This record gives sequence, C-alpha cells and structure tokens, in this order.
Amino acid sequence: MPKMSDTMTEGVIAKWHKKTGDKISSGDLVAEIETDKATMDFESFQEGTLLYIGAKEGQTAPVDSIIAVIGAPGEDYQSALNTNTEKLASSESKPIAETKSNPESATPNKEKNETVDLTSIDATVIRMPLLSDTMTEGVIAEWHKKVGEQVKSDDALADVETDKATMEVVGYTEGTLLYIGVEKGQAAKVNAIIAIVGKAGTDIKPLLNNESKAEVPSDFKEENFTAVVHTPTKEEVSHEINARVKASPLARKIAKEKGVDLGLVKGSAEGGRIIKKDVEEYQSSPDTSSTKGVGETTGAIIPTYIGEEKFTEKPVSQMRKVIAKRLSESLFTSPHFYLTMSIDMESAMAARAKMNEFSPVKISFNDMVIKAVAVGLKQHPHVNSSWLGDKIRYNEHVNIGVAVAVEDGLLVPVVRFADGKSLSHISMEVKDFAQRAKAKKLQPADWEGSTFTISNLGMFGIDEFTAIINPPDACILAIGGIQQVPIVKNNALVVGHVMKVTLSCDHRVVDGATGAAFLQTLKSLLEEPVRLLV
Repeated sequence: MPKMSDTMTEGVIAKWHKKTGDKISSGDLVAEIETDKATMDFESFQEGTLLYIGAKEGQTAPVDSIIAVIGAPGEDYQSALNTNTEKLASSESKPIAETKSNPESATPNKEKNETVDLTSIDATVIRMPLLSDTMTEGVIAEWHKKVGEQVKSDDALADVETDKATMEVVGYTEGTLLYIGVEKGQAAKVNAIIAIVGKAGTDIKPLLNNESKAEVPSDFKEENFTAVVHTPTKEEVSHEINARVKASPLARKIAKEKGVDLGLVKGSAEGGRIIKKDVEEYQSSPDTSSTKGVGETTGAIIPTYIGEEKFTEKPVSQMRKVIAKRLSESLFTSPHFYLTMSIDMESAMAARAKMNEFSPVKISFNDMVIKAVAVGLKQHPHVNSSWLGDKIRYNEHVNIGVAVAVEDGLLVPVVRFADGKSLSHISMEVKDFAQRAKAKKLQPADWEGSTFTISNLGMFGIDEFTAIINPPDACILAIGGIQQVPIVKNNALVVGHVMKVTLSCDHRVVDGATGAAFLQTLKSLLEEPVRLLV
C-alpha cells in the first residue's frame, strides 16, 4: 500500500483493474485506492503476473502492507507474505459473529444462537467518504438512485455536500441498491453507512446490526416519507397572537369571555401589559366620531398596528460548520495582533491602466496585491511561516490563499508559487478559482497548502477591517477599498487615492517589528509598481 499523501496512514481498495493470473506491464493501472484526501490510480512499476491479491475491494490496508504480489508464474511468494502477516491481518476486515434475529419470532429479543459471517453476505457497504482534510461529516445533497434500481460500478450514487464543495460519490460496485441510510438533506459522519448495494433479495440486517444501528424490519422495503404540513386556521392564528401578547390572567379571561382580540387592545400597565381595565375600556369605548364639549381637547388617536414576529431557520451547512470551528480555534488559540498601514495607490492605478492596454486578461488591483505580497514574503520569510506547536516552519515557497466569497460561506483557493508568476498569469488563475468556487467545482488540491492568506473586501466599499488568521498560516492581510482622500504632497494638500491594509499576525510566530517591516516592503512595491516587473 503506497503512501499517497503526507497524512495518509491507510488506504481502501476502491477497485481492482486486474485479477489474479493477469499479465501486468510497467505503467499498467492495477487498482484505484481511496486515501484520506481523494481516490487515486495505482500504477505498477513492475512487469510480471499478478500472483496474489491481499486486500479485496472495499477493504482497508495500512501504508506499507502487502496488497498484491507480482512475479513469475508459479513463483513461491509465501515467504514475502509471512514477513508482513501481522500488519496485513490487522487491516483486513474480519468476520464478526452476529446474532441473527428470527423474523418469525414473537418478540425481537428472542434470538437464535446463530453467527453470521458478514463476508459471506453478497452486498457492498457504501460509506460516507472523507472528501477533504477537514471533513467530519457530509450532507446528502441529492440521490441519483432509488432503492431497487440497478447500479453500475461507475454510476454516481449521490452528491455529497462537504465543508468545501459538493462532490459525487461513486459506488465502485454493481448490483441493486438495497438500502439508503441517509435521506436527502441529512448529514452522516465520515465512514458511516449511507447505502448498501448487492444482489436483489439479500438480507442486509446483519450489516446494519454490526453498525450498532436499529435493526431493519423483516419486511424492509423502500418507503416514501411525506412531511405532514399543518396549515393553521384563522382562529388558531388569532390564538397564537393572543398567546404572545403581554396581559394579566384576569385580562385574558375577560377577553376570552367577551370575544376581544387582545392584539387590538393597548396595554396601560408597565411595558405595555394589558390589564382588566384596558379590556373593559376597549369594549365600552365610545365611537371616535363623538363630539367633545366646548373647551375640551382631543388627544391624537394612535392607530393600532398588528405585526407578526416570524423568522426562518436553516440547518447549518457543512461549509459554515467548518468555518465556525476552524476560525474559532484560530481566534481563541492564536494570540492575534493587528497592524494597519495606508498605501498611496496613485502610481498603481496608472500602472494598471497601462498594463491592461497590453495584458491578455484584465489585471485587477487584487492581482497586483497578490504579486506584491508574494514578492514581499520572499524578503520576509518569518511572515511566510506556520506555528506547529513544538517548532516553527519557515516556508521557502510562496503559496497565497485568496479568500473567495460563495453562497454558503468562504473558500480559500491557493495561487501556488505566486512570486514566480506574471500578473496576467495570477489574474487568470484567480478568475478561474472564483468561477469554480461559485460552481462548487473546486477540488481539495485547490485549497490546500497556503502559506499566507489575502482577504479583500474593497470591492464591497469597505474602508478597512481585521481578518482572522487562516490556520496553519501565521498571517492574513485584509485589503480595504481605494478611497479618495485629502493627502499632503510636496507641502500641498491634494486629492489622493489611498488603500488601507491590515495585517493580522500570530504573535507566537511574528513580532510587531517583523510584521511592520513586511508592510513597509509591501507599501514600497505598490507605490512603485514597476518593481513588481523585475
């Protein structure tokens, strides 16, 4: 089992493309392996015959354990297996003795002393896959198959909404969809059963019992669940409003007896509370058109306005859950401090206008900031760093995370090696990231590995703000809009174009003077943008 990512400790055989006895050439696709980050192709670097398969489809094997043996036909490979027996045995699924309930039993607690070999059940369990490094659960956005339908190995069973994007789940098996464990819109923990595919009529209760879940009824079949929606009557609505009005018990009793709508009564007690007198006076109040005696003053009559308190609640999306978790951890564990600087953007505006006369794509101020930050980080490696608990990592490469607002929250795709890319190259990448982020088409490789983050709200008219550090980065730069303000140039007051930037720093890694020096470099690069081109 190869180590296909830096965090991988084990892999799941998603599919074998070869079977025992097949000839294999160097470069042949042998299997598909599901890691902690994605499903990846496993190619052979050897030639020969596939003599042995040690992990079946759907089974897990630790990194470096034997999953297959390639050699000459008839070659003795048993000695190679013996050296790795313990590791392999610990990873393979072992038959679990389960008590199989008798469907004809009068009560579900009466059980036969039968043991069920789970490996003998002709069905494949589909679990919630780990689709990103921060994912702990996924929401079923859509099912593409229904119970009873036929499934092919490359069919997409469902769309799963993770904290970063919506991705397809493929079954990698053929058969009938026997069971759906999570309804559309519901969440399931990573590795929880979401579906079972197998031969029609297969008894899947032992598989579900093994998960310590409620036993499937013996007459299990697909059910259509319809939500029952109650539409309140006019009387119920009136009762609901009356229940929310502040009134004394006696006032409520009198109002009920006389048929008075408390929502129309003005309370005279503290806080607008309705009392007995208010109900009685409302009932016997004279017509507003009656005349007053000479000399009497008529106060202004305040009309009664009946409003309805209402709200809408929506389940927290996977993306919002992870944003809340990660940024709370960042703010409450990383000692933040903030440095704000004003940058004269007059020269940058002129340079951008000139560059866009020749650039194949439109270069934005954000692109110029990304490039300036990348160049500045090469000069200040302490800002381009990460806190790792017992050590600090000083990154020699510059990967800039660019915060992109999407419907459910925020994604941070990464412009890799930004210091070595041209402004037009950066512009094309950022535009592509933004389009794919809004379409939920970003992949884990697009948002992993940042060393510094930029968050720009200038296009929304924000003058300046502070941002929360995006772990594991040590800093994040908050960009405000370019404002027309009076500035002093050559001892004269003139109109200038100023942009404010705020650097949030993790004080465990970056000190005030270090952050200030970086901002000075950034300021000089943007105020003399020709330096970005050399």
